[in-house]
Amino acid sequence: MAQLSKTSLSYYLSEYLADLQRAGVQDVWRGDDVKSEEPPPTARRQSVQTSPSATEPAPTPATAPQPPRSSSASDGAVRASQGDDRVAQLQTIAAEVAKCELCPELVSNRTQTVFGVGNPYSELVFIGEGPGAEEDLRGEPFVGRSGKLLTDMIEKGMGLSRSDVFICNVVRCRPPGNRNPAESEARACRPFLDATLDVVRPKFVCCLGAVAATNLLGVNESMSRLRGNVYEYKGAQVVCTYHPAYLLRNPAAKKDAWQDLQLLMKLMGLELPSRRR
Repeated sequence: MAQLSKTSLSYYLSEYLADLQRAGVQDVWRGDDVKSEEPPPTARRQSVQTSPSATEPAPTPATAPQPPRSSSASDGAVRASQGDDRVAQLQTIAAEVAKCELCPELVSNRTQTVFGVGNPYSELVFIGEGPGAEEDLRGEPFVGRSGKLLTDMIEKGMGLSRSDVFICNVVRCRPPGNRNPAESEARACRPFLDATLDVVRPKFVCCLGAVAATNLLGVNESMSRLRGNVYEYKGAQVVCTYHPAYLLRNPAAKKDAWQDLQLLMKLMGLELPSRRR
């Protein structure tokens, strides 16, 4: 066998180290002594794999980014660390809402303002008309009987968690006697609604009741005409259904509301209940 000169040996070693680095090997021991019994680098090149073998699947790097499955609290923490802190932005808007006194009748009758609740990174936002008595006391939307029904619609009907979505109202103060918000009241509160949606940036919106749909979309139609259609608001797909309070008074309409939820689920790419098993 022909002897390799030091120059040739140095050349082959350099080539070999380069092969190892191209194969992903980062730490290579560089000793001062090269034992003569080591096989030449040309004999090792064939064993260095620069791509996965046909028989072994390529390992998934532990740090490889994965596509988001759904928004969650942990997703929010990551995005906040990247400068997308929607919690802080919504808190700023909520503080402005709490100071608002544009509607004297609402201000004089409210216990507190009711801003919104849920995941600020959610793809789905539910919008109602205004807080009721229990919401006014607790400062959270949809916590009474209507809230329990809405939770059932989200969790039992759609297979989501209430904490996975965001919920708010057209107005943030309780109208006396649980009446519908006046046009002037909805108009005064509209900047807060728009600001909230601009922060959350949902892909899907569900309007609960004609009051919510009329104020968000600028349409003046009955719920029977609004249902079954898909509208658009700032890039989000909007579906309309009955308000849970209406469903409690008219249980027969729950069948129609279920159809509306299925339309929403189809738009979102969610599995329908019959396919979940």
